[in-house]
Amino acid sequence: MTAPATPWLVADVGGTNARFGLVTRPGGELESVAVLRVAEHPSLPDAVAAYLDRHGGGVRPEAACLAIAGPVQDDRYALTNADWAGSMSALGIPYVELLNDFEALAISLPHLGADDLTSLGGPEPTDGTVRKVRAVLGPGTGLGVAGLVPAESGWIAVPGEGGHTAVPAITDLEIDIVRALRADGVPYVDAEHLLSGTGLPRLHRGLSMVRGVAPEAVTASEIVASDDPLAVETVEVFLALLGGFAGNVALTLGARGGVYLGGGVLPRIVERARASTFRARFEMTVPALSGYISGIATSLIVAEQPALVGAAAWLAQRASNVELV
Repeated sequence: MTAPATPWLVADVGGTNARFGLVTRPGGELESVAVLRVAEHPSLPDAVAAYLDRHGGGVRPEAACLAIAGPVQDDRYALTNADWAGSMSALGIPYVELLNDFEALAISLPHLGADDLTSLGGPEPTDGTVRKVRAVLGPGTGLGVAGLVPAESGWIAVPGEGGHTAVPAITDLEIDIVRALRADGVPYVDAEHLLSGTGLPRLHRGLSMVRGVAPEAVTASEIVASDDPLAVETVEVFLALLGGFAGNVALTLGARGGVYLGGGVLPRIVERARASTFRARFEMTVPALSGYISGIATSLIVAEQPALVGAAAWLAQRASNVELV
């Protein structure tokens, strides 16, 4: 193929932040990475234009791959936790690929090194597990889920909306929290309602009601940074529920190649996640299958911009068999 003459644009667009970068050649390093606040820009085309003008030297890419935190179809996108929606044609870029954000995160997995991951329990990967199905999930503004399936010529990412399945409440306390939130006006409590940056304050509110404490308006950042007993317990319940949710995803996808966790919440509480009941809950998802699931590794992605890596890898793969210019 004839490679584009100008850099490729890659992006990871979430409900809170939009991350951008440029790639000057297939397989090349990310350049000019910048993070823009979604709330400060009226639309995705406005954010793209602002990034290119402020950080990209005004270049006009011939190709782009954008990972979107929400459903995508053809050239249309709609953020689940923000107001941005529309068609990629408005970007004015000749060739554009759209991915779900966790689809891009899944594609990044084979391109991440040992320093980009930290273990949350389970066996180390072996030659026998490297080419098995993998799962990736994680709490950011929302709760994303995707799979990665080995194929003859590489890997196939399987995006989904698994974050909107029912919350995996199994302890009396967790069930009481769900009941309290339902009585408080949340008729259906799905996993994302509690296991996300927007969900942590809701979980804190539900726990407050169960404990007989007047609920306070707090943010996710305030909760994870606080040593208040109720905030500490909120994070503990959050990590336990996340372990159960991760176990459900592992069993659903048959993710013998490992479960990888991303998103913006967990990197702030790495040590607390390691010391929590996350892994224990993961392994007890289905007691009858404890031997199966205990053999699945759980790893936290600590790379700074993994979805951008995935978007760049996807575009490079497409470049090998698609004429872009």
